[in-house]
Amino acid sequence: MENLVMKLKQKLTAPKRPLVVATAHTPRGLREAAGLEPGPVDWVEVRLDLLAGRRQVLREVVPALRLPVLITARHPAEGGAKALTAARREDLLREFLPLATAVDVELRSVRALRDVLALARKHGVRRVISFHDFHGTPTSVKLHRMVEAARQSGADLVKVATLLRTPHDLAVLLELQAAASRVPLATMGMGPLGRVSRLVMAAAGSRLSYGYLDRTQVPGQWPAVELKHRLEEVLP
Repeated sequence: MENLVMKLKQKLTAPKRPLVVATAHTPRGLREAAGLEPGPVDWVEVRLDLLAGRRQVLREVVPALRLPVLITARHPAEGGAKALTAARREDLLREFLPLATAVDVELRSVRALRDVLALARKHGVRRVISFHDFHGTPTSVKLHRMVEAARQSGADLVKVATLLRTPHDLAVLLELQAAASRVPLATMGMGPLGRVSRLVMAAAGSRLSYGYLDRTQVPGQWPAVELKHRLEEVLP
């Protein structure tokens, strides 16, 4: 515990706010994203998997977005659209990659989507490699191993989101974020402690913090614009 406190003190001596990512996962949310100017949030995440049935809307709106775009086609085992095959996910990512600042691929999908990651690297699109656990928080040892595996897979940034059932789960995420890492990290919690974790992990150095636009996508999120205000208050 003393080690963790020292690491956190080092992180908090010069707090730096994370980029706030507004998740657009419905047609209404996507249209709300199209009305955003730079300032209220920093990036827009477009959930291609959840909008796959509205491809024409995607083709109309995504090019008009005025903020950096993070594209995601989530694996069904990590909260993605249930009927979306790996081939369909790759097709969506390939189509919208030219419009993206960053692309998010789960660690479990690195092999299946290796061509997308290679294309992203070739065109200077940042590669976020992610892990989501909607059932709990793995051990610290397991999370550190996953971060290292993501780094070795070519991640420019690693995202970790887990369900927080207890304060101990939050402490596990804090230790992960505070530990020296050879790759930038974005960590956040879901569930009853989710909202608290988004502020705490930001203070501990998380590079990205996610919020919603029209309606929450996972339990424990803030509205994206409100999240930006809260972070400006706690990390001036």
